[in-house]
Amino acid sequence: MPDDLALLTGPTSGTVTLPAHLDWSGNAEYDLDRPGRIVDLYRTVINEAASPADLHTFLDTATLKRLWSYMWLPPLVRRAWEDRFPELAQISRLASA
Repeated sequence: MPDDLALLTGPTSGTVTLPAHLDWSGNAEYDLDRPGRIVDLYRTVINEAASPADLHTFLDTATLKRLWSYMWLPPLVRRAWEDRFPELAQISRLASA
């Protein structure tokens, strides 16, 4: 998990190919201009990141906040991120209201 969401400065458009330690599925290329693929990339990186550097490299703060409320994550992962970053918890609360 990053120390600060502001450290997430990854790409916001174009095509990204994740390294094998993050995505070993054989379909590791993500077109960030396709809504479904960007959600897949964010979910994969959040769940599989080996270090904060993976998060810093592939995630973007504004995009994470935009996707947060409807991106499926395991409950423990979502809770950990929301406990660490209250602004994400607020996004979830607003979306469920």
